[in-house]
Amino acid sequence: MARRGDVLHEHILDVAKQVFLELGYERTSMDVVAARAATSKRSLYAHFPTKEALFGACIERLHTLFEGRLSVPSQYADEPLEAVVRYCARFRQLLAYAPIVRISRMGITEADRLPEASRALYASYVGVALGALAAHLAERCTVPADDAPVLAERLVGATVFGFWSRALFGLEALRDDMPDAAALAEDVDLEAVRAVVGVELGRGSLT
Repeated sequence: MARRGDVLHEHILDVAKQVFLELGYERTSMDVVAARAATSKRSLYAHFPTKEALFGACIERLHTLFEGRLSVPSQYADEPLEAVVRYCARFRQLLAYAPIVRISRMGITEADRLPEASRALYASYVGVALGALAAHLAERCTVPADDAPVLAERLVGATVFGFWSRALFGLEALRDDMPDAAALAEDVDLEAVRAVVGVELGRGSLT
C-alpha cells in the first residue's frame, strides 16, 4: 500500500535524514531522496519544494527529538543542584551520539551558504540545553533571571563544550546507538561534573 499524506511526509523525513548523514548536504539530491523513499519526485516536491526546505524540515524534527530526549533538569533529580549535575551530564552523554556529531559538522560546513539552517541546528542542540538549564536555575536554584542564561552557558561550557569540540574534530570515540539515560553514571564522570557545578554555583558574581 502506497504511503500518503502525513505518513509519506514522515517517511520522507526519515529517509532524507539518513541520506544527508550519508552523503552530506552538497551531494544529496532530491532524485536520490525520492528513489530511497520509493516515491515520485512529484510527491517529494509536493511536500518539500526545495532541498533546502527538506533539510530545514529535518532539522525541525531533530530539534523535537533532541528536546524530548534531553528533557528538563527537574526530570533527573528532585534536588535542584543534583538536577543541574545530571542534566549537564546527560547533555554531554547525548553529544557522543555519532549522528548528532555528523549533522552538526554539516551545519558548520554549510554555515556560509545556509546560515539559517546552521543557526537552527545550533538551536536544536545547544539552544535547547541552555534554555532549559537557564529556566531551571532561575526557577529552582534562586539565580536571578537576568543572570541565569550567563550561568547556564558557563556551566555547559565547563562540563560539555570541551568534549563537544573534541568530538567535532574527531578526537573522541562516538557511538552509533542512542545513549541511554539509565547508563548516565557509566558514561559520564558525575563526580567531575559535580565539582564543576559546585565551583560555578559558588562563585556568586557572574561578571
